Amino acid sequence: MEKGFEVGGGAMDDDGAGEWVNDSSVDHRGRPPFRAATGSWKAAMFIILIEFSERLSYFGIATSLMIYLTKVLQEELKVAAKNANYWMSVTTLMPLLGGFVADGYLGRFSTVVFSTIIYLLGLMVLAMSQLAPKLKPEHSLHLHETLFFVGIYLVSVGTGGHKPALESFGADQFDESHPSERVQKMSFFNWWNCALCAGVLLGVTVIVYAQERVGWGAASVVLAAVMGASLVVFLAGWRFYRYRVSEGSPLTPLLQVVVAALRKRRLQLPADAGELYEVKPQNIKKRLLCHTEQLRFLDKAAIVEHGGAEARGPWRLATVTQVEETKLVLAMVPIWVATLAFGMAAAQVSTFFIKQGSVMDRRLGPHFVLPPASVFALSAIAMIATVALYDKVLVPYLRRATGGERGLSILKRIGVGMGVAVAAMAVAALVERRRLSSPAPAAVHVSWLVPQFVLMGVADGFALVGLQEYFYDQVPDSMRSLGIGIYLSVVGAGSFLSSLAITAADKASSRGGRPSWFAKDLNHSRLDLFYWVLACIGAVNLAFYMVVATRYSYKTVKGAARVGVDKTAAGDIECADAAAY
Repeated sequence: MEKGFEVGGGAMDDDGAGEWVNDSSVDHRGRPPFRAATGSWKAAMFIILIEFSERLSYFGIATSLMIYLTKVLQEELKVAAKNANYWMSVTTLMPLLGGFVADGYLGRFSTVVFSTIIYLLGLMVLAMSQLAPKLKPEHSLHLHETLFFVGIYLVSVGTGGHKPALESFGADQFDESHPSERVQKMSFFNWWNCALCAGVLLGVTVIVYAQERVGWGAASVVLAAVMGASLVVFLAGWRFYRYRVSEGSPLTPLLQVVVAALRKRRLQLPADAGELYEVKPQNIKKRLLCHTEQLRFLDKAAIVEHGGAEARGPWRLATVTQVEETKLVLAMVPIWVATLAFGMAAAQVSTFFIKQGSVMDRRLGPHFVLPPASVFALSAIAMIATVALYDKVLVPYLRRATGGERGLSILKRIGVGMGVAVAAMAVAALVERRRLSSPAPAAVHVSWLVPQFVLMGVADGFALVGLQEYFYDQVPDSMRSLGIGIYLSVVGAGSFLSSLAITAADKASSRGGRPSWFAKDLNHSRLDLFYWVLACIGAVNLAFYMVVATRYSYKTVKGAARVGVDKTAAGDIECADAAAY
Protein backbone atom coordinates (compact mmCIF):
# COMPACT_ATOMS: atom_id res chain seq x y z
CA MET A 1 0.00 0.00 0.00
CA GLU A 2 1.32 3.39 -0.94
CA LYS A 3 2.19 5.69 1.93
CA GLY A 4 -0.33 8.39 2.78
CA PHE A 5 -3.41 6.51 1.54
CA GLU A 6 -6.02 4.47 3.32
CA VAL A 7 -8.12 2.31 1.05
CA GLY A 8 -11.80 2.56 1.86
CA GLY A 9 -11.36 5.51 4.12
CA GLY A 10 -11.13 8.22 1.52
CA ALA A 11 -8.06 9.62 3.29
CA MET A 12 -6.10 12.43 1.76
CA ASP A 13 -2.49 11.89 0.71
CA ASP A 14 0.46 13.73 2.18
CA ASP A 15 -0.03 16.69 -0.18
CA GLY A 16 -3.79 16.73 0.06
CA ALA A 17 -3.79 16.29 -3.73
CA GLY A 18 -6.34 13.50 -3.91
CA GLU A 19 -8.03 10.52 -2.33
CA TRP A 20 -9.09 6.99 -3.07
CA VAL A 21 -12.58 6.48 -4.52
CA ASN A 22 -14.64 4.13 -2.39
CA ASP A 23 -17.73 3.39 -4.49
CA SER A 24 -16.93 -0.26 -5.43
CA SER A 25 -15.31 0.81 -8.73
CA VAL A 26 -11.75 -0.15 -9.70
CA ASP A 27 -9.05 1.30 -11.94
CA HIS A 28 -7.50 -0.42 -14.97
CA ARG A 29 -5.33 -2.53 -12.65
CA GLY A 30 -8.26 -3.70 -10.54
CA ARG A 31 -7.35 -1.48 -7.57
CA PRO A 32 -9.43 1.23 -5.83
CA PRO A 33 -9.21 4.27 -8.17
CA PHE A 34 -7.27 7.39 -7.21
CA ARG A 35 -9.68 10.32 -7.52
CA ALA A 36 -7.20 12.83 -8.96
CA ALA A 37 -6.05 10.45 -11.71
CA THR A 38 -9.30 8.77 -12.78
CA GLY A 39 -12.92 9.47 -13.54
CA SER A 40 -14.79 12.77 -13.60
CA TRP A 41 -14.74 14.91 -16.76
CA LYS A 42 -11.21 13.88 -17.80
CA ALA A 43 -12.52 10.35 -18.36
CA ALA A 44 -16.02 11.32 -19.48
CA MET A 45 -14.71 13.33 -22.45
CA PHE A 46 -13.25 10.19 -24.08
CA ILE A 47 -16.60 8.49 -23.61
CA ILE A 48 -18.68 11.40 -24.88
CA LEU A 49 -16.64 11.51 -28.10
CA ILE A 50 -17.58 7.98 -29.14
CA GLU A 51 -21.22 8.75 -28.36
CA PHE A 52 -20.95 11.71 -30.73
CA SER A 53 -19.75 9.43 -33.53
CA GLU A 54 -22.44 6.82 -32.84
CA ARG A 55 -25.23 9.40 -33.02
CA LEU A 56 -23.64 10.84 -36.17
CA SER A 57 -23.91 7.40 -37.78
CA TYR A 58 -27.32 6.48 -36.41
CA PHE A 59 -29.08 9.67 -37.44
CA GLY A 60 -27.23 9.80 -40.75
CA ILE A 61 -29.06 6.52 -41.43
CA ALA A 62 -32.32 7.01 -39.50
CA THR A 63 -33.34 10.41 -40.84
CA SER A 64 -32.76 9.36 -44.45
CA LEU A 65 -34.31 5.92 -44.03
CA MET A 66 -37.81 6.90 -45.21
CA ILE A 67 -36.31 8.60 -48.26
CA TYR A 68 -34.12 5.57 -49.04
CA LEU A 69 -36.98 3.09 -48.61
CA THR A 70 -39.40 5.01 -50.83
CA LYS A 71 -37.02 6.32 -53.52
CA VAL A 72 -34.26 3.69 -53.77
CA LEU A 73 -36.10 0.55 -52.64
CA GLN A 74 -39.39 1.83 -54.15
CA GLU A 75 -41.60 0.96 -51.17
CA GLU A 76 -45.06 2.44 -50.62
CA LEU A 77 -45.43 5.14 -47.96
CA LYS A 78 -47.17 2.99 -45.36
CA VAL A 79 -44.82 0.03 -45.97
CA ALA A 80 -41.78 2.29 -45.65
CA ALA A 81 -43.17 3.87 -42.46
CA LYS A 82 -43.76 0.43 -40.94
CA ASN A 83 -40.27 -0.80 -41.90
CA ALA A 84 -38.69 2.37 -40.48
CA ASN A 85 -40.67 2.05 -37.25
CA TYR A 86 -39.83 -1.66 -36.94
CA TRP A 87 -36.13 -0.92 -37.38
CA MET A 88 -36.24 1.86 -34.81
CA SER A 89 -38.17 -0.45 -32.47
CA VAL A 90 -35.54 -3.19 -32.73
CA THR A 91 -32.73 -0.65 -32.42
CA THR A 92 -34.16 0.80 -29.23
CA LEU A 93 -35.30 -2.51 -27.72
CA MET A 94 -31.99 -4.33 -28.28
CA PRO A 95 -30.35 -2.28 -25.47
CA LEU A 96 -32.41 -4.30 -22.99
CA LEU A 97 -30.35 -7.35 -23.95
CA GLY A 98 -27.15 -5.35 -24.29
CA GLY A 99 -27.60 -3.73 -20.88
CA PHE A 100 -28.23 -7.13 -19.26
CA VAL A 101 -25.05 -8.58 -20.77
CA ALA A 102 -23.01 -5.50 -19.82
CA ASP A 103 -24.17 -5.45 -16.19
CA GLY A 104 -24.04 -9.16 -15.56
CA TYR A 105 -21.26 -10.64 -17.62
CA LEU A 106 -19.05 -8.72 -20.06
CA GLY A 107 -18.77 -5.46 -18.15
CA ARG A 108 -19.58 -2.04 -19.57
CA PHE A 109 -16.18 -1.28 -21.11
CA SER A 110 -15.90 -4.61 -22.95
CA THR A 111 -19.50 -4.39 -24.13
CA VAL A 112 -18.82 -0.98 -25.68
CA VAL A 113 -15.77 -2.32 -27.53
CA PHE A 114 -17.46 -5.46 -28.91
CA SER A 115 -20.68 -3.68 -29.87
CA THR A 116 -18.76 -0.92 -31.64
CA ILE A 117 -17.01 -3.55 -33.77
CA ILE A 118 -20.43 -5.01 -34.74
CA TYR A 119 -21.64 -1.48 -35.50
CA LEU A 120 -18.63 -0.94 -37.76
CA LEU A 121 -19.37 -4.21 -39.57
CA GLY A 122 -22.91 -3.00 -40.26
CA LEU A 123 -21.64 0.28 -41.70
CA MET A 124 -19.20 -1.59 -43.94
CA VAL A 125 -21.99 -3.87 -45.22
CA LEU A 126 -24.04 -0.76 -46.06
CA ALA A 127 -21.07 0.80 -47.87
CA MET A 128 -20.42 -2.42 -49.79
CA SER A 129 -24.06 -2.74 -50.91
CA GLN A 130 -24.01 0.85 -52.17
CA LEU A 131 -20.59 0.85 -53.85
CA ALA A 132 -20.11 -2.64 -55.37
CA PRO A 133 -21.49 -2.51 -58.94
CA LYS A 134 -23.18 -5.94 -58.81
CA LEU A 135 -24.86 -5.10 -55.48
CA LYS A 136 -26.39 -1.78 -56.48
CA PRO A 137 -30.21 -1.58 -56.73
CA GLU A 138 -30.21 -1.01 -60.50
CA HIS A 139 -28.38 -4.36 -60.96
CA SER A 140 -30.29 -6.48 -58.41
CA LEU A 141 -32.89 -4.71 -56.30
CA HIS A 142 -33.70 -7.81 -54.22
CA LEU A 143 -30.05 -8.56 -53.37
CA HIS A 144 -29.37 -4.91 -52.60
CA GLU A 145 -32.44 -4.73 -50.37
CA THR A 146 -31.34 -7.87 -48.49
CA LEU A 147 -27.84 -6.54 -47.84
CA PHE A 148 -29.22 -3.12 -46.92
CA PHE A 149 -31.44 -4.62 -44.22
CA VAL A 150 -28.60 -6.86 -42.99
CA GLY A 151 -26.44 -3.75 -42.64
CA ILE A 152 -28.96 -1.62 -40.77
CA TYR A 153 -29.91 -4.48 -38.44
CA LEU A 154 -26.22 -5.09 -37.65
CA VAL A 155 -26.22 -1.42 -36.68
CA SER A 156 -29.22 -2.23 -34.46
CA VAL A 157 -27.31 -5.03 -32.73
CA GLY A 158 -24.29 -2.77 -32.28
CA THR A 159 -26.45 -0.01 -30.86
CA GLY A 160 -28.00 -2.56 -28.51
CA GLY A 161 -24.74 -2.98 -26.65
CA HIS A 162 -23.21 0.41 -27.34
CA LYS A 163 -25.92 2.74 -26.04
CA PRO A 164 -26.72 1.30 -22.58
CA ALA A 165 -23.15 0.31 -21.72
CA LEU A 166 -21.56 3.55 -22.90
CA GLU A 167 -23.95 5.95 -21.18
CA SER A 168 -23.88 4.09 -17.86
CA PHE A 169 -20.09 3.76 -18.15
CA GLY A 170 -19.87 7.53 -18.60
CA ALA A 171 -22.06 8.22 -15.56
CA ASP A 172 -19.98 5.71 -13.55
CA GLN A 173 -17.03 8.11 -13.80
CA PHE A 174 -18.65 10.33 -11.16
CA ASP A 175 -18.73 9.28 -7.50
CA GLU A 176 -22.17 9.99 -6.01
CA SER A 177 -20.78 10.02 -2.46
CA HIS A 178 -18.41 12.89 -3.29
CA PRO A 179 -20.16 16.33 -3.08
CA SER A 180 -18.41 17.88 -6.07
CA GLU A 181 -18.68 14.84 -8.33
CA ARG A 182 -22.33 14.35 -7.38
CA VAL A 183 -23.17 17.82 -8.70
CA GLN A 184 -21.06 17.18 -11.82
CA LYS A 185 -23.02 13.99 -12.41
CA MET A 186 -26.29 15.94 -12.50
CA SER A 187 -24.85 18.03 -15.36
CA PHE A 188 -23.37 14.97 -17.09
CA PHE A 189 -26.66 13.86 -18.62
CA ASN A 190 -27.37 17.38 -19.86
CA TRP A 191 -23.99 17.77 -21.57
CA TRP A 192 -24.05 14.16 -22.74
CA ASN A 193 -27.18 15.08 -24.69
CA CYS A 194 -25.57 18.23 -26.04
CA ALA A 195 -22.78 16.09 -27.53
CA LEU A 196 -25.40 13.62 -28.72
CA CYS A 197 -27.30 16.43 -30.45
CA ALA A 198 -24.09 17.76 -31.99
CA GLY A 199 -23.65 14.35 -33.61
CA VAL A 200 -27.29 14.41 -34.69
CA LEU A 201 -26.85 17.89 -36.15
CA LEU A 202 -23.88 16.90 -38.29
CA GLY A 203 -25.55 13.61 -39.21
CA VAL A 204 -28.65 15.30 -40.60
CA THR A 205 -26.75 18.07 -42.37
CA VAL A 206 -23.23 17.10 -43.52
CA ILE A 207 -23.88 13.35 -43.85
CA VAL A 208 -27.31 13.79 -45.42
CA TYR A 209 -25.90 16.37 -47.84
CA ALA A 210 -23.15 13.88 -48.78
CA GLN A 211 -25.81 11.22 -49.37
CA GLU A 212 -27.72 13.56 -51.66
CA ARG A 213 -24.78 15.09 -53.55
CA VAL A 214 -21.93 12.55 -53.44
CA GLY A 215 -23.66 9.22 -52.88
CA TRP A 216 -24.92 6.92 -50.18
CA GLY A 217 -21.88 4.67 -50.41
CA ALA A 218 -19.40 7.51 -49.87
CA ALA A 219 -21.40 8.72 -46.88
CA SER A 220 -21.36 5.22 -45.36
CA VAL A 221 -17.57 5.08 -45.79
CA VAL A 222 -17.25 8.40 -43.93
CA LEU A 223 -19.46 7.12 -41.09
CA ALA A 224 -17.39 3.94 -40.78
CA ALA A 225 -14.14 5.93 -40.72
CA VAL A 226 -15.41 8.29 -38.00
CA MET A 227 -16.68 5.39 -35.91
CA GLY A 228 -13.35 3.56 -36.24
CA ALA A 229 -11.38 6.66 -35.23
CA SER A 230 -13.60 7.28 -32.20
CA LEU A 231 -13.09 3.67 -31.07
CA VAL A 232 -9.33 4.26 -31.11
CA VAL A 233 -9.78 7.42 -29.01
CA PHE A 234 -12.06 5.56 -26.59
CA LEU A 235 -9.46 2.83 -26.10
CA ALA A 236 -6.77 5.49 -25.55
CA GLY A 237 -8.54 6.66 -22.39
CA TRP A 238 -8.47 3.25 -20.66
CA ARG A 239 -6.06 4.41 -17.91
CA PHE A 240 -8.41 7.20 -16.83
CA TYR A 241 -11.57 5.13 -16.50
CA ARG A 242 -13.26 3.75 -13.40
CA TYR A 243 -14.61 0.27 -13.99
CA ARG A 244 -17.35 -1.80 -12.36
CA VAL A 245 -16.77 -5.51 -11.82
CA SER A 246 -19.61 -7.69 -13.15
CA GLU A 247 -21.24 -9.91 -10.53
CA GLY A 248 -23.52 -12.13 -12.61
CA SER A 249 -27.14 -11.65 -13.58
CA PRO A 250 -28.58 -8.51 -11.95
CA LEU A 251 -32.04 -10.07 -12.13
CA THR A 252 -31.20 -13.04 -9.89
CA PRO A 253 -31.30 -11.05 -6.58
CA LEU A 254 -34.70 -9.66 -7.56
CA LEU A 255 -36.05 -13.12 -8.25
CA GLN A 256 -34.61 -14.34 -4.93
CA VAL A 257 -36.58 -11.64 -3.09
CA VAL A 258 -39.85 -12.66 -4.75
CA VAL A 259 -39.24 -16.36 -4.02
CA ALA A 260 -38.27 -15.67 -0.39
CA ALA A 261 -41.35 -13.48 0.13
CA LEU A 262 -43.64 -16.17 -1.33
CA ARG A 263 -42.08 -18.82 0.90
CA LYS A 264 -42.73 -16.69 3.98
CA ARG A 265 -46.09 -15.31 2.87
CA ARG A 266 -47.85 -16.66 5.98
CA LEU A 267 -45.44 -14.99 8.44
CA GLN A 268 -46.41 -11.78 10.23
CA LEU A 269 -44.37 -8.67 9.49
CA PRO A 270 -42.72 -7.15 12.60
CA ALA A 271 -44.12 -3.82 13.80
CA ASP A 272 -40.60 -2.37 13.78
CA ALA A 273 -38.94 -2.43 10.36
CA GLY A 274 -35.59 -2.32 12.16
CA GLU A 275 -36.07 -6.02 12.97
CA LEU A 276 -35.82 -6.95 9.29
CA TYR A 277 -32.54 -8.40 8.12
CA GLU A 278 -29.79 -6.10 6.82
CA VAL A 279 -26.02 -6.39 6.60
CA LYS A 280 -23.79 -3.94 8.44
CA PRO A 281 -22.33 -1.15 6.27
CA GLN A 282 -18.75 -2.02 7.23
CA ASN A 283 -19.22 -5.55 5.89
CA ILE A 284 -20.10 -4.55 2.35
CA LYS A 285 -19.10 -1.90 -0.19
CA LYS A 286 -22.56 -1.82 -1.75
CA ARG A 287 -24.74 1.18 -0.91
CA LEU A 288 -27.56 0.34 1.49
CA LEU A 289 -31.11 1.58 0.85
CA CYS A 290 -33.66 2.86 3.33
CA HIS A 291 -36.81 0.88 4.06
CA THR A 292 -40.06 2.14 2.51
CA GLU A 293 -43.71 1.33 3.13
CA GLN A 294 -44.49 0.43 -0.46
CA LEU A 295 -45.19 -3.18 -1.52
CA ARG A 296 -44.97 -4.37 2.09
CA PHE A 297 -45.52 -7.98 1.07
CA LEU A 298 -41.96 -8.12 -0.27
CA ASP A 299 -40.65 -7.15 3.20
CA LYS A 300 -41.41 -10.72 4.28
CA ALA A 301 -38.33 -11.81 2.35
CA ALA A 302 -36.23 -10.00 5.03
CA ILE A 303 -37.90 -11.65 8.05
CA VAL A 304 -35.27 -13.58 10.03
CA GLU A 305 -36.44 -17.14 10.78
CA HIS A 306 -35.07 -19.41 13.44
CA GLY A 307 -33.11 -22.25 11.98
CA GLY A 308 -29.79 -23.25 10.51
CA ALA A 309 -27.93 -22.19 7.41
CA GLU A 310 -30.85 -23.18 5.17
CA ALA A 311 -33.05 -20.47 6.72
CA ARG A 312 -30.42 -17.87 5.75
CA GLY A 313 -29.86 -19.02 2.18
CA PRO A 314 -30.21 -16.45 -0.64
CA TRP A 315 -33.54 -17.97 -1.76
CA ARG A 316 -34.90 -17.87 1.79
CA LEU A 317 -33.60 -14.64 3.31
CA ALA A 318 -32.97 -11.28 1.61
CA THR A 319 -31.61 -8.03 2.98
CA VAL A 320 -33.70 -4.86 3.26
CA THR A 321 -31.57 -3.36 0.48
CA GLN A 322 -32.35 -6.29 -1.85
CA VAL A 323 -36.05 -5.93 -1.05
CA GLU A 324 -35.96 -2.19 -1.74
CA GLU A 325 -34.13 -2.75 -5.03
CA THR A 326 -36.91 -5.13 -6.07
CA LYS A 327 -39.50 -2.52 -5.11
CA LEU A 328 -37.67 0.07 -7.22
CA VAL A 329 -37.81 -2.12 -10.32
CA LEU A 330 -41.50 -2.94 -9.85
CA ALA A 331 -42.32 0.74 -9.25
CA MET A 332 -40.75 1.57 -12.61
CA VAL A 333 -43.27 -0.49 -14.57
CA PRO A 334 -46.16 2.03 -14.37
CA ILE A 335 -43.74 4.90 -15.11
CA TRP A 336 -42.48 3.02 -18.18
CA VAL A 337 -46.03 2.35 -19.38
CA ALA A 338 -47.03 5.98 -18.79
CA THR A 339 -44.22 7.29 -21.02
CA LEU A 340 -44.96 5.11 -24.07
CA ALA A 341 -47.23 7.75 -25.60
CA PHE A 342 -44.26 10.10 -25.63
CA GLY A 343 -42.29 7.42 -27.50
CA MET A 344 -45.07 7.29 -30.10
CA ALA A 345 -44.84 11.05 -30.63
CA ALA A 346 -41.03 10.95 -30.80
CA ALA A 347 -41.21 8.28 -33.54
CA GLN A 348 -42.90 10.74 -35.91
CA VAL A 349 -39.92 13.09 -36.05
CA SER A 350 -37.70 10.76 -38.07
CA THR A 351 -40.53 9.25 -40.15
CA PHE A 352 -43.56 11.33 -41.13
CA PHE A 353 -42.02 14.70 -40.23
CA ILE A 354 -39.15 13.97 -42.62
CA LYS A 355 -41.50 12.67 -45.30
CA GLN A 356 -43.54 15.87 -45.03
CA GLY A 357 -40.41 17.89 -45.68
CA SER A 358 -39.61 15.81 -48.76
CA VAL A 359 -42.81 16.90 -50.56
CA MET A 360 -42.56 20.60 -49.67
CA ASP A 361 -40.65 23.51 -51.19
CA ARG A 362 -37.14 23.21 -49.73
CA ARG A 363 -35.40 25.96 -51.67
CA LEU A 364 -33.18 28.20 -49.55
CA GLY A 365 -32.11 30.87 -51.99
CA PRO A 366 -31.71 30.52 -55.76
CA HIS A 367 -29.07 27.77 -55.77
CA PHE A 368 -29.54 25.59 -52.68
CA VAL A 369 -32.20 22.96 -51.99
CA LEU A 370 -32.32 21.61 -48.43
CA PRO A 371 -32.11 17.79 -48.24
CA PRO A 372 -35.33 16.44 -46.64
CA ALA A 373 -33.57 14.74 -43.72
CA SER A 374 -31.70 17.94 -42.85
CA VAL A 375 -34.95 19.44 -41.57
CA PHE A 376 -34.35 17.22 -38.52
CA ALA A 377 -31.55 19.63 -37.58
CA LEU A 378 -34.22 21.99 -36.25
CA SER A 379 -35.12 19.46 -33.57
CA ALA A 380 -31.47 18.85 -32.66
CA ILE A 381 -30.76 22.58 -32.36
CA ALA A 382 -33.85 23.08 -30.21
CA MET A 383 -32.78 20.23 -27.93
CA ILE A 384 -29.24 21.61 -27.53
CA ALA A 385 -30.62 25.05 -26.69
CA THR A 386 -33.15 23.60 -24.24
CA VAL A 387 -30.57 21.49 -22.40
CA ALA A 388 -28.07 24.35 -22.21
CA LEU A 389 -30.66 26.84 -20.90
CA TYR A 390 -32.02 24.26 -18.48
CA ASP A 391 -28.60 23.44 -17.05
CA LYS A 392 -27.17 26.97 -16.94
CA VAL A 393 -30.24 29.13 -16.28
CA LEU A 394 -33.26 27.22 -15.02
CA VAL A 395 -31.54 24.77 -12.65
CA PRO A 396 -29.47 27.43 -10.79
CA TYR A 397 -32.61 29.55 -10.35
CA LEU A 398 -34.66 26.60 -9.06
CA ARG A 399 -31.83 25.54 -6.75
CA ARG A 400 -31.90 28.96 -5.13
CA ALA A 401 -35.69 28.95 -4.98
CA THR A 402 -36.17 25.43 -3.57
CA GLY A 403 -32.84 24.57 -1.96
CA GLY A 404 -32.86 21.27 -3.85
CA GLU A 405 -29.80 20.13 -5.79
CA ARG A 406 -31.73 19.21 -8.94
CA GLY A 407 -34.00 22.24 -8.97
CA LEU A 408 -36.75 20.31 -10.78
CA SER A 409 -37.39 16.70 -9.80
CA ILE A 410 -36.75 14.05 -12.44
CA LEU A 411 -40.38 13.04 -12.89
CA LYS A 412 -41.55 16.65 -13.16
CA ARG A 413 -38.97 17.24 -15.87
CA ILE A 414 -40.28 14.23 -17.79
CA GLY A 415 -43.87 15.43 -17.35
CA VAL A 416 -43.03 18.86 -18.81
CA GLY A 417 -41.51 17.19 -21.86
CA MET A 418 -44.56 14.96 -22.33
CA GLY A 419 -46.83 18.00 -22.22
CA VAL A 420 -44.75 19.79 -24.86
CA ALA A 421 -44.88 16.66 -27.07
CA VAL A 422 -48.70 16.75 -26.97
CA ALA A 423 -48.56 20.38 -28.10
CA ALA A 424 -46.13 19.40 -30.88
CA MET A 425 -48.56 16.79 -32.25
CA ALA A 426 -51.41 19.32 -32.23
CA VAL A 427 -49.27 21.90 -34.04
CA ALA A 428 -48.17 19.24 -36.57
CA ALA A 429 -51.83 18.43 -37.26
CA LEU A 430 -52.69 22.11 -37.82
CA VAL A 431 -49.69 22.65 -40.12
CA GLU A 432 -50.43 19.55 -42.21
CA ARG A 433 -54.09 20.53 -42.54
CA ARG A 434 -53.03 24.01 -43.67
CA ARG A 435 -50.64 22.47 -46.22
CA LEU A 436 -53.27 20.11 -47.64
CA SER A 437 -55.88 22.87 -47.93
CA SER A 438 -53.58 25.14 -49.94
CA PRO A 439 -54.10 25.26 -53.74
CA ALA A 440 -50.63 23.76 -54.30
CA PRO A 441 -49.52 21.61 -51.32
CA ALA A 442 -46.10 20.94 -52.87
CA ALA A 443 -45.47 24.69 -53.07
CA VAL A 444 -45.82 25.24 -49.30
CA HIS A 445 -42.39 26.12 -47.93
CA VAL A 446 -40.65 23.72 -45.56
CA SER A 447 -40.29 26.51 -42.99
CA TRP A 448 -43.88 25.74 -41.98
CA LEU A 449 -42.49 22.64 -40.22
CA VAL A 450 -40.25 24.69 -37.92
CA PRO A 451 -42.76 24.88 -35.00
CA GLN A 452 -43.38 21.11 -34.77
CA PHE A 453 -39.66 20.26 -35.04
CA VAL A 454 -38.70 22.87 -32.46
CA LEU A 455 -41.43 21.77 -30.04
CA MET A 456 -40.28 18.14 -30.28
CA GLY A 457 -36.70 19.27 -29.68
CA VAL A 458 -37.83 21.08 -26.52
CA ALA A 459 -39.84 18.01 -25.49
CA ASP A 460 -36.74 15.83 -25.93
CA GLY A 461 -34.65 18.28 -23.88
CA PHE A 462 -36.99 17.73 -20.96
CA ALA A 463 -38.44 14.22 -21.34
CA LEU A 464 -35.62 12.26 -22.99
CA VAL A 465 -32.89 13.62 -20.72
CA GLY A 466 -35.17 13.11 -17.71
CA LEU A 467 -35.87 9.51 -18.74
CA GLN A 468 -32.14 8.82 -19.08
CA GLU A 469 -31.46 10.18 -15.62
CA TYR A 470 -34.47 8.43 -14.07
CA PHE A 471 -33.73 4.97 -15.39
CA TYR A 472 -30.02 5.27 -14.57
CA ASP A 473 -30.47 6.75 -11.10
CA GLN A 474 -33.47 4.82 -9.79
CA VAL A 475 -32.49 1.25 -10.74
CA PRO A 476 -30.28 -0.83 -8.42
CA ASP A 477 -26.59 0.05 -8.78
CA SER A 478 -25.90 -3.35 -10.38
CA MET A 479 -28.47 -2.72 -13.14
CA ARG A 480 -27.48 0.67 -14.51
CA SER A 481 -26.69 -0.42 -18.06
CA LEU A 482 -29.95 -2.33 -18.09
CA GLY A 483 -31.60 0.83 -16.75
CA ILE A 484 -30.39 2.79 -19.79
CA GLY A 485 -31.72 -0.07 -21.92
CA ILE A 486 -35.12 0.33 -20.26
CA TYR A 487 -35.03 4.05 -21.05
CA LEU A 488 -34.25 3.35 -24.70
CA SER A 489 -37.04 0.77 -24.81
CA VAL A 490 -39.54 3.59 -24.19
CA VAL A 491 -38.69 5.00 -27.62
CA GLY A 492 -38.49 1.51 -29.14
CA ALA A 493 -41.84 0.38 -27.79
CA GLY A 494 -43.27 3.76 -28.79
CA SER A 495 -42.07 3.21 -32.38
CA PHE A 496 -43.62 -0.25 -32.38
CA LEU A 497 -46.91 1.14 -31.05
CA SER A 498 -46.74 3.83 -33.72
CA SER A 499 -46.54 1.09 -36.36
CA LEU A 500 -49.56 -0.63 -34.84
CA ALA A 501 -51.40 2.68 -34.76
CA ILE A 502 -50.64 3.22 -38.46
CA THR A 503 -51.99 -0.25 -39.29
CA ALA A 504 -55.13 0.30 -37.20
CA ALA A 505 -55.75 3.77 -38.64
CA ASP A 506 -55.17 2.49 -42.19
CA LYS A 507 -57.74 -0.29 -41.77
CA ALA A 508 -60.28 1.89 -39.98
CA SER A 509 -60.06 4.77 -42.44
CA SER A 510 -60.29 2.59 -45.56
CA ARG A 511 -63.46 0.74 -44.58
CA GLY A 512 -66.37 0.91 -47.00
CA GLY A 513 -64.14 1.84 -49.90
CA ARG A 514 -63.11 5.18 -48.39
CA PRO A 515 -59.61 6.50 -49.11
CA SER A 516 -57.03 5.57 -46.49
CA TRP A 517 -55.30 8.19 -44.36
CA PHE A 518 -52.03 6.80 -45.77
CA ALA A 519 -52.15 7.02 -49.56
CA LYS A 520 -49.18 6.39 -51.84
CA ASP A 521 -48.88 10.14 -52.32
CA LEU A 522 -48.51 12.18 -49.13
CA ASN A 523 -50.50 15.02 -50.72
CA HIS A 524 -53.52 12.70 -50.85
CA SER A 525 -53.02 11.34 -47.32
CA ARG A 526 -54.50 12.64 -44.08
CA LEU A 527 -51.54 12.78 -41.73
CA ASP A 528 -53.25 15.63 -39.91
CA LEU A 529 -55.92 13.27 -38.60
CA PHE A 530 -53.27 10.77 -37.49
CA TYR A 531 -51.44 13.54 -35.62
CA TRP A 532 -54.68 14.48 -33.86
CA VAL A 533 -55.08 10.87 -32.75
CA LEU A 534 -51.56 10.92 -31.29
CA ALA A 535 -52.23 14.26 -29.58
CA CYS A 536 -55.39 12.88 -27.93
CA ILE A 537 -53.58 9.72 -26.84
CA GLY A 538 -50.78 11.84 -25.40
CA ALA A 539 -53.16 14.15 -23.50
CA VAL A 540 -55.07 11.28 -21.88
CA ASN A 541 -51.81 9.50 -21.09
CA LEU A 542 -50.34 12.66 -19.52
CA ALA A 543 -53.15 12.67 -16.96
CA PHE A 544 -52.40 9.01 -16.19
CA TYR A 545 -48.69 9.80 -15.86
CA MET A 546 -49.36 12.57 -13.33
CA VAL A 547 -51.37 10.18 -11.17
CA VAL A 548 -48.58 7.57 -11.28
CA ALA A 549 -45.78 10.10 -10.74
CA THR A 550 -47.41 11.74 -7.69
CA ARG A 551 -47.44 8.35 -5.94
CA TYR A 552 -43.82 7.53 -6.69
CA SER A 553 -41.11 7.51 -4.01
CA TYR A 554 -37.49 8.05 -5.02
CA LYS A 555 -34.59 5.83 -4.03
CA THR A 556 -33.12 6.83 -0.66
CA VAL A 557 -29.59 5.74 0.24
CA LYS A 558 -28.60 5.32 3.86
CA GLY A 559 -26.19 7.96 5.09
CA ALA A 560 -26.22 9.94 1.84
CA ALA A 561 -27.73 13.27 0.96
CA ARG A 562 -30.60 12.65 -1.40
CA VAL A 563 -30.68 14.43 -4.70
CA GLY A 564 -33.78 16.31 -5.67
CA VAL A 565 -35.06 17.21 -2.21
CA ASP A 566 -34.51 20.18 0.02
CA LYS A 567 -31.43 20.01 2.22
CA THR A 568 -32.31 21.41 5.59
CA ALA A 569 -28.87 20.93 7.02
CA ALA A 570 -25.34 20.41 5.86
CA GLY A 571 -23.79 16.99 5.82
CA ASP A 572 -25.23 13.53 5.29
CA ILE A 573 -28.72 12.52 6.29
CA GLU A 574 -30.12 9.20 7.38
CA CYS A 575 -33.35 7.60 6.19
CA ALA A 576 -36.34 9.91 5.93
CA ASP A 577 -39.50 10.14 3.84
CA ALA A 578 -38.62 9.73 0.18
CA ALA A 579 -38.93 12.62 -2.20
CA ALA A 580 -42.23 13.05 -4.00
CA TYR A 581 -43.14 14.02 -7.54
